Amino acid sequence: MKYLALMVRSLCHLNRLLGQVFSWFTLAIVLVCFTVVVLRYIFSIGFVWMQDLYVWLNGAMFMGIAGYTLLREGHVRVDVFYRTAPKTRRAWIDIGGALIFITPFIFTIVHYSTPYVLRSWSFMEGSSNYGGMPGLYVMKSFILVFAAVIALQGLAMIGRSILVLKQREDLIPEDYRYEEHA
Repeated sequence: MKYLALMVRSLCHLNRLLGQVFSWFTLAIVLVCFTVVVLRYIFSIGFVWMQDLYVWLNGAMFMGIAGYTLLREGHVRVDVFYRTAPKTRRAWIDIGGALIFITPFIFTIVHYSTPYVLRSWSFMEGSSNYGGMPGLYVMKSFILVFAAVIALQGLAMIGRSILVLKQREDLIPEDYRYEEHA
């Protein structure tokens, strides 16, 4: 059980770290977008690469923090039964949800996006906009990053649920335990 707890702790820590790093992209997006607007409307200057930059930063941010969002239970869920359920029932729901929904979702994303990403890397694809940024292949790779961070957090969910079902909640990181309902 201690190895399982170590895995849960490590995966949660990884997604927490990624969430903190990628959340700074929000500031970069605002600054770049503000600069584009000021340059265009005050100085009548435009740079296509800057427009690409804030769009790409936005995509990278959302794909990079998807695991963190799952860690913080920020994805949409219908919790009519979940919210008031005892911990053991929530653990079973999380295991079922990870196996029934997350696993096929991740498989589908990886299966269909891998050739797309590899093709982009094969010719070092850049922006389709004239004067745009090179390196679109790197951005497309974030599709696989998205799948990886969701899959890893799904494993952490299953691990946490197993620890709860084995009555070893003391091994779960404090901020990842099931909340007590009122």
